[in-house]
Amino acid sequence: MQNHFGEIAGVLTAVFWTVTSLAFESAGKKVGSLSVNLIRLVMAFFFIGTYSWIARGFFFPTDASLYQWKWLALSGIIGFVIGDLLLFQAFVVVGARIAMLMMALAPPFAAFIGWILLDEVLSPMSWFGMAITMCGIVIVILKREKTEENGKIVKKIKSSHSVTGILLAIGGALGQAAGLVISKKGMGEYDAFSATQIRVLTGIVGFTVLFFFMRRWPKVWSALKHKSAMKRITLGAVFGPFLGVSFSLLAVQNTQAGIAATLMAISPVLIIPPAIFLFKEKVNRKEIWGAVITVIGIMLFFL
Repeated sequence: MQNHFGEIAGVLTAVFWTVTSLAFESAGKKVGSLSVNLIRLVMAFFFIGTYSWIARGFFFPTDASLYQWKWLALSGIIGFVIGDLLLFQAFVVVGARIAMLMMALAPPFAAFIGWILLDEVLSPMSWFGMAITMCGIVIVILKREKTEENGKIVKKIKSSHSVTGILLAIGGALGQAAGLVISKKGMGEYDAFSATQIRVLTGIVGFTVLFFFMRRWPKVWSALKHKSAMKRITLGAVFGPFLGVSFSLLAVQNTQAGIAATLMAISPVLIIPPAIFLFKEKVNRKEIWGAVITVIGIMLFFL
């Protein structure tokens, strides 16, 4: 069990992110994705602080070095503020299931960023896996549609989902990938939960500044009064930035980054059953096969 702790943490991360994506999709549609982002980070900060105080005797990560603060803070800005801002809006536009499928691009993105920052070289199998991953995603997001032009029936390939939503989700995947690589660079052997708290704190600061410029504070106060949304935000905060992000850092810390990223990327498959049974979404065979092919591609990418 101990020898596979990183792999187990990666699988648990995928489970946690499945729960949090569904919770935040529902909350975001009620009170807006921006409000959800800030509120869940504040909640997570205190969840992590309480856990760290009990486990390590530190409510605040004062034992982290300046080097760790610098890199983890940067990963917080990129991952939480930029990446999650795009992802949460994608939840609202195209739904959690399709958004999380786009997030399957995070491992290939992470490999590219690792190549740029750490001089990591992609193997032929990695390139093949990337191609398979893209094929799986294309199967899900594209559809053939018959239209009439000048009295003739013409078949055109169109996106079966909002292009804006898909681009938002891809941006979220890129932010997550960059945040993961930078987090590993800065974290080292430091406690994963406290490392997450540094990232969360940076995210809170980033969103606070953003809210002042956008004058969105009235929407935050309104969201805090929305009981139904707050229940979902609390659930998402527990399984997202508290458990999900912390376990993703545990996974990266205890196994190879590629293996960890692969296991985290099974969320598109995990999210299909609750999308069907809880949200009554109609999932066709094409989308199921697309999700499965996407995950197979990611597995090949890291063989």
